[in-house]
Amino acid sequence: MRARQSAERIVIAGAGLAGLRAAERLRELRFDGEIVLIGSEPLRPYHRPALSKGFLSGAMSPGDLRLQQYQELGAVWRLDTTALHLQPRRRVVHLPGGEQMSYDGLIIATGVEPKRAANIPHGHPRVVVMRTLSDAQRLQKNLAGTRGPVAVIGGGFTGCEIASSLREMDREVTIIGRSKNLMGNVLGEDLGERLTQLHRDHGVRLALGASIQDWLPGHTGMGIRLSDGQMLVASCVVAAVGTVPAVSWLRGAGLRISDGVVCESTCHVIGADDVVAAGDVAQWPNLRFDAVPRRVEHWLNAIEMGRAAAENLLAGPAAAKPFTPMPRFWSEQHGVRIQAAGVPKLGTDTVALSPPAGGGRTVTGYVRDGRLLGVVGMNSPSAVLAWAADLDRQCPVPGELEVPDRPVFSTGEMSRARILAGR
Repeated sequence: MRARQSAERIVIAGAGLAGLRAAERLRELRFDGEIVLIGSEPLRPYHRPALSKGFLSGAMSPGDLRLQQYQELGAVWRLDTTALHLQPRRRVVHLPGGEQMSYDGLIIATGVEPKRAANIPHGHPRVVVMRTLSDAQRLQKNLAGTRGPVAVIGGGFTGCEIASSLREMDREVTIIGRSKNLMGNVLGEDLGERLTQLHRDHGVRLALGASIQDWLPGHTGMGIRLSDGQMLVASCVVAAVGTVPAVSWLRGAGLRISDGVVCESTCHVIGADDVVAAGDVAQWPNLRFDAVPRRVEHWLNAIEMGRAAAENLLAGPAAAKPFTPMPRFWSEQHGVRIQAAGVPKLGTDTVALSPPAGGGRTVTGYVRDGRLLGVVGMNSPSAVLAWAADLDRQCPVPGELEVPDRPVFSTGEMSRARILAGR
């Protein structure tokens, strides 16, 4: 942005977690102009991860979900309003009814939306997705209307967490997935199989390695015919097959759109002046790891990137600093807490890492070319914390001194070594 004046306006497209934290950071940095938050939902920012956990089970109410605000924003909230198009050269966001919202700086934080696979009958009243509070309320209504079995399509984070919550509610549930184990694309084969067995042990029926061949709608539910010959009947179906970045409104704006809106390492959007992006919608290179732009769909990243994007918007491209976080995320399923740090999917092999004090549970390290790039643990918080600190040293911010005595993992060690943290 150019020199700040009180008459300036910063527009934040997206009124979720990343947008809220970006607005707070603007005020912390004494931006005294107008802040406008545009959100497609009618609600102020709320805790989305809780939808598939406490809210679904009834332990939380809609009021419990609202995010705490740490700064007085004095902002204009344009809720239940969808950004339709962007003209970055004119610095204008188009809104419904022909309204044109001008800006001096723009933060894109529109997040993601549920992927709607062509072979899923999304118009059927018994088929729901899980992204918004209204989605979760629709699922609750479906569950309240019957005690029949539930089918969850998709074996990723959301699908697994929903299945876990449903079992806590004593509902019969089946996960349908194309992969042979749950979350194997995130955790790798070994941990994926452990998680798969965890769900089996808690009564989740699994239809893995199969695709849906046919849907047979009925008055009280849905019949599902699978490619392996199985026939399932569900009173409710939850489609959790992934998400796509909410970038349709950016088409034709002259920006680089790939898997999200492509940014420089500083969060500045490529192809636009005075525009940054944050959260699930942003694809940027985390220079701790490499120069490849990627998206990170995790809660903590939305917080950190929202704040970093606001800082760099005010600083301007010349003075901006690369956003180089150490990603961290977690999930809880059947009472087991899964914690991770780094970027495990970048690893080409795995190694078992012992807890620093000896004894207890090991964590899994994800390694490429002898370098630790990620760690994942199940109910092992102290070990994950210790190895995350080591990961931070092995993957330093460019320009920082790398610790010389970091462990290097050979090819043979990938399959058999147990590396002690207490070096």
